[in-house]
Amino acid sequence: MAKFHGVIGYAIQTETAPGVWRDTITERMYFGDIIRNQQRWTGTENVNDDMDIDNSISIIADPFALNNLGYMKYVKWMGIKWKIRSLSINRPRVILQLGGVYNDQT
Repeated sequence: MAKFHGVIGYAIQTETAPGVWRDTITERMYFGDIIRNQQRWTGTENVNDDMDIDNSISIIADPFALNNLGYMKYVKWMGIKWKIRSLSINRPRVILQLGGVYNDQT
Protein backbone atom coordinates (compact mmCIF):
# COMPACT_ATOMS: atom_id res chain seq x y z
CA MET A 1 0.00 0.00 0.00
CA ALA A 2 1.39 3.40 -0.98
CA LYS A 3 1.92 6.06 1.65
CA PHE A 4 0.44 9.55 1.58
CA HIS A 5 2.03 12.72 2.91
CA GLY A 6 0.38 15.95 1.89
CA VAL A 7 -1.77 18.98 2.57
CA ILE A 8 -5.50 19.12 3.14
CA GLY A 9 -7.20 22.47 2.61
CA TYR A 10 -10.07 23.65 4.80
CA ALA A 11 -12.37 26.53 3.81
CA ILE A 12 -13.36 27.99 7.17
CA GLN A 13 -15.70 30.97 7.17
CA THR A 14 -14.45 34.06 8.97
CA GLU A 15 -16.11 37.43 9.45
CA THR A 16 -14.06 40.02 7.55
CA ALA A 17 -16.40 42.93 8.34
CA PRO A 18 -19.62 43.16 10.32
CA GLY A 19 -22.04 40.82 8.55
CA VAL A 20 -19.56 39.88 5.79
CA TRP A 21 -18.33 36.27 5.84
CA ARG A 22 -15.66 34.84 3.52
CA ASP A 23 -13.95 31.49 3.20
CA THR A 24 -10.43 31.49 4.55
CA ILE A 25 -8.29 28.59 3.38
CA THR A 26 -6.32 26.84 6.11
CA GLU A 27 -3.89 24.11 5.06
CA ARG A 28 -2.71 21.33 7.35
CA MET A 29 -0.24 18.49 6.75
CA TYR A 30 -1.36 14.87 7.17
CA PHE A 31 0.05 11.36 6.84
CA GLY A 32 -1.76 8.23 5.76
CA ASP A 33 -2.21 5.59 3.08
CA ILE A 34 -3.45 5.58 -0.50
CA ILE A 35 -5.92 2.72 -0.48
CA ARG A 36 -7.17 3.15 -4.05
CA ASN A 37 -5.28 4.70 -6.95
CA GLN A 38 -7.30 4.99 -10.15
CA GLN A 39 -7.83 7.73 -12.73
CA ARG A 40 -10.21 8.17 -15.63
CA TRP A 41 -10.80 10.58 -18.48
CA THR A 42 -14.15 12.35 -18.58
CA GLY A 43 -15.43 13.28 -22.03
CA THR A 44 -16.48 16.92 -22.31
CA GLU A 45 -17.35 19.39 -25.02
CA ASN A 46 -13.85 20.82 -24.74
CA VAL A 47 -11.05 19.89 -27.10
CA ASN A 48 -9.26 17.90 -24.39
CA ASP A 49 -11.02 15.56 -21.99
CA ASP A 50 -10.85 16.27 -18.26
CA MET A 51 -9.01 13.88 -15.95
CA ASP A 52 -10.70 12.76 -12.75
CA ILE A 53 -9.21 10.52 -10.14
CA ASP A 54 -11.07 7.96 -8.08
CA ASN A 55 -8.51 7.76 -5.33
CA SER A 56 -9.22 6.99 -1.72
CA ILE A 57 -6.80 8.32 0.85
CA SER A 58 -6.92 7.25 4.47
CA ILE A 59 -5.44 9.85 6.83
CA ILE A 60 -4.72 9.69 10.52
CA ALA A 61 -7.08 12.37 11.83
CA ASP A 62 -6.09 14.83 14.51
CA PRO A 63 -8.63 16.74 16.65
CA PHE A 64 -8.64 19.64 14.15
CA ALA A 65 -9.63 17.30 11.32
CA LEU A 66 -12.37 15.62 13.36
CA ASN A 67 -13.81 18.99 14.44
CA ASN A 68 -13.71 20.48 10.91
CA LEU A 69 -14.77 17.60 8.65
CA GLY A 70 -17.41 19.73 6.93
CA TYR A 71 -14.83 22.33 5.92
CA MET A 72 -12.44 19.95 4.09
CA LYS A 73 -12.27 21.06 0.45
CA TYR A 74 -9.18 19.63 -1.25
CA VAL A 75 -6.15 17.40 -0.98
CA LYS A 76 -2.88 18.53 -2.52
CA TRP A 77 -1.35 15.43 -4.06
CA MET A 78 1.28 15.14 -6.80
CA GLY A 79 1.38 18.94 -7.09
CA ILE A 80 -2.35 19.30 -7.88
CA LYS A 81 -5.28 20.23 -5.67
CA TRP A 82 -7.98 17.52 -5.92
CA LYS A 83 -11.58 17.99 -4.73
CA ILE A 84 -12.76 15.91 -1.81
CA ARG A 85 -15.90 14.25 -3.12
CA SER A 86 -16.88 12.35 0.03
CA LEU A 87 -15.44 11.16 3.31
CA SER A 88 -16.10 8.48 5.86
CA ILE A 89 -15.06 8.40 9.50
CA ASN A 90 -13.37 5.28 10.82
CA ARG A 91 -11.63 6.54 13.97
CA PRO A 92 -8.77 7.28 14.27
CA ARG A 93 -8.79 7.50 10.47
CA VAL A 94 -10.80 9.49 7.95
CA ILE A 95 -11.09 8.08 4.43
CA LEU A 96 -11.28 10.74 1.72
CA GLN A 97 -12.68 9.98 -1.75
CA LEU A 98 -11.13 12.33 -4.32
CA GLY A 99 -12.62 13.58 -7.60
CA GLY A 100 -11.67 16.21 -10.16
CA VAL A 101 -9.30 19.13 -9.97
CA TYR A 102 -10.17 21.72 -7.31
CA ASN A 103 -10.60 25.19 -8.80
CA ASP A 104 -10.02 27.76 -6.12
CA GLN A 105 -10.48 31.50 -6.44
CA THR A 106 -6.78 32.36 -6.28
